[in-house]
Amino acid sequence: MKFSPPDCQNCASRHGSLLGCCKGSELDEVSASKSCFVYKKGQMVFHEGGKPSGLYCINSGKIKITKMGSDGKDQIVRLAKPGDVIGYRALMADTNYSASAVALDEAVVCFIPKSQFLELISHNMEFSAGLMKLLSQALGEAEERMVQMAYKPVRERLAEALLLLQKTYNKEEGQDNFTISISREDLASIVGTAKETTIRLLSEFKDENIISAKGSNITILDSDKLYKICHLYD
Repeated sequence: MKFSPPDCQNCASRHGSLLGCCKGSELDEVSASKSCFVYKKGQMVFHEGGKPSGLYCINSGKIKITKMGSDGKDQIVRLAKPGDVIGYRALMADTNYSASAVALDEAVVCFIPKSQFLELISHNMEFSAGLMKLLSQALGEAEERMVQMAYKPVRERLAEALLLLQKTYNKEEGQDNFTISISREDLASIVGTAKETTIRLLSEFKDENIISAKGSNITILDSDKLYKICHLYD
């Protein structure tokens, strides 16, 4: 099947995105200069240690941002959804990527060259302000994650991870039951624990009717209980 690159002007994922700050003529220029790629599940968008040459914007699908720990295992440090931009911190700092981006499922990702990205920063104040906001949010999330990993028990962190998945990927706000397909390895990587511990705690959540699970699919049945668990010691 022939792949048709998404058009920036008519891209539903642009709304609420950093590129939503761009005007009509700017979007035309971005569309003309960008490249679009389809990534299969498990394929790498960019790798830790690589040199950035542009900005990535997610059109569809789910992306995980991973960083290799001292034990050689990947830790998921961020989840990205349609409309999100990734790779901007290394691009702005002119340093190598400090993490890798990998497709969690089939994803369409647009690549905007560095020259176009820098032009937007120079000529669009709203774009620059939006970028600063993203950097501030990323710093705040990193600080919060450090506290969670240091002080919260694994059961709390698993509840928080499930709520994070729901918040990030639940398309219908207010939907009662949220279902996501995610491997136990990836879920354990988000939590920062062993796969076996994650499986055991998920079984406890099933017994408590908080979630249901079938294969790689996990359905949240009671998000209120998850919320209470992850704030148990607050």
